[in-house]
Amino acid sequence: MELGAKYLGDGKCTFRVWAPFRDTVDVHFVEPSDRLIRLEKSTHGYHLGTIDKVGPGHRYFFRLDGGTERPDPASRYQPLGVHGPSEVVESGFSWKDRTWRGILLEDYVIYELHVGTFTELGTFDAVWTHLDDIQDLGATAIELMPVAQFPGSRNWGYDGVYPYAVQNSYGGPEGLKLLVDECHRRGMAVVLDVVYNHLGPEGNYLWDFGPYFTERYRTPWGSAVNFDGAYSNGVRDYFVSNALYWVTELHIDALRLDAVHGIFDFSAVHILQEIGDAVHRRARSLGRRVYVIPESDLNDSRLIRSPELGGYGLDAQWNDDFHHALHTLLTGEDSGYYQDFGNIGHLTRSFQEGYVYSGKYSTYRKRNHGNATRGLSPRNFVVFAQNHDQVGNRCQSDRLTGLVSYEALKLAAGTVLLSPFIPLLFMGEEYGEPSPFPYFISHGDPDLIEAVRKGRIEEFGAFGWLGKPPDPESESTFQRAKLNHALRRKGRGGILFHFHKTLIGLRRELRIPPRDFGDYHVTSLERYPACVLTYGRELAESAIIMHFGGKHARIDAPFPSGRWGKRLDSAEEQWAGPGSNMPLELLSHGAISLEASPHSLVVYARKDEI
Repeated sequence: MELGAKYLGDGKCTFRVWAPFRDTVDVHFVEPSDRLIRLEKSTHGYHLGTIDKVGPGHRYFFRLDGGTERPDPASRYQPLGVHGPSEVVESGFSWKDRTWRGILLEDYVIYELHVGTFTELGTFDAVWTHLDDIQDLGATAIELMPVAQFPGSRNWGYDGVYPYAVQNSYGGPEGLKLLVDECHRRGMAVVLDVVYNHLGPEGNYLWDFGPYFTERYRTPWGSAVNFDGAYSNGVRDYFVSNALYWVTELHIDALRLDAVHGIFDFSAVHILQEIGDAVHRRARSLGRRVYVIPESDLNDSRLIRSPELGGYGLDAQWNDDFHHALHTLLTGEDSGYYQDFGNIGHLTRSFQEGYVYSGKYSTYRKRNHGNATRGLSPRNFVVFAQNHDQVGNRCQSDRLTGLVSYEALKLAAGTVLLSPFIPLLFMGEEYGEPSPFPYFISHGDPDLIEAVRKGRIEEFGAFGWLGKPPDPESESTFQRAKLNHALRRKGRGGILFHFHKTLIGLRRELRIPPRDFGDYHVTSLERYPACVLTYGRELAESAIIMHFGGKHARIDAPFPSGRWGKRLDSAEEQWAGPGSNMPLELLSHGAISLEASPHSLVVYARKDEI
């Protein structure tokens, strides 16, 4: 039996909840009529039963030991919010994606969005109205920030307290299914951000049901989830089943696991490996491609190594090192964790290995950091110039649009989208959205709100940023994050959108990404600073020159022999650039000497050998 309420049809519904320390658990129906039904206590702390005369729309609480009443920990829908009753939902859906098998991971071009701020309405239905634009851009997957039920109507999603329930203000499970089905109809995958390292503070009633948390470890959010202590089997089942729920019932194509460095598990089989194994088995049984993509700041390649090599067998991971290397080159920032980056060698090292820090000393951490990535593939890394964390966790939540020049925005886009890795764009990045993406909440507890405000201020201490962050509880903070989609159709915003679209088209045409780190070569040119990235193991077929200097420079560099044709030049006037001296055709005998514009990117493709 599945956890939570599972409607079987014909007025029958099964209920299953894990509450090992409770003698009795009753289902208290509060709508459409008042009714109390006791569940049978089974082995290993589960309480279960099949109840007649129950259907979709019926609302209920679990009554624990005849007293305390709480919503279902595995509730599929919380129509009245985190403190209200759970609702039985229709488990069936008229899916139209029966021939959908998913897409190859190396074909992913991810577009990350937050449902609440992506549109004025902030719903799944409203996301539909912009799918044409996302598809026209060339993105092959949308990534939704967490949609599990959180308190109030505005939140990043990382304060979710019902991992199975789709946020009511977004449109609930029905709205999400409709969006996923439409994406699949268009040939687009859907990635969902899920949070297994903690639950939010408001509405978190798991404590009342069992030992879901432990004081043996501490996380930035408080007590750790109990993945390896006494009674942890039930906890592991809860989260593994959740991953399978999204894949099976909601047809999600990939799960992005939030901040797995906040997960502590010293079991013989790590919970991340168990989740990955379970998802991959389910994917095979469904005949679909489904991926598990963790976020981690540990630079630990075990996450994405095969179990045969001592790894957890996950598919890819977010790579912050690439972001930091690129960000510091563009902005010159050197505080906080940015102090470990800042020269072109860091970016080229990331191109060569994925991580920049794969065991060497980190000044910021004051210790050696990371391990080697030998044997892995570029498709094991997701890279970005911006994402929700790297924008929202700045003091003023400013995007690159407000930090660097227009030329640098184009250079950033090309560096990400023509990289050998899986590229990710953050909503609005493709047209230079100027609005910030600040952190926002809508908690009901004044003390909790004040604690969040204080915590945000303390969080930015290591960076030395001036000013105070926006008030996370203020409605205006949330409204400031709303996108202005009209900007993608006019002026420089329209040009930047078309530039991103052209880059993605080139990515496909030039057959990026390669299968192996050995299928391309990158040359670091420290004094400009610049680098040359060439694709092709034995005979280079394409070449990208990236100049990160703020002045014109004559770049002398090794370059594969042959006759080359220019395919894209960010400095050209058609891209609102200052003009370019880069030749339309390039003849190389093993080296080049070219005049590069400030913050520019040029792409050449081989025409023939000489």
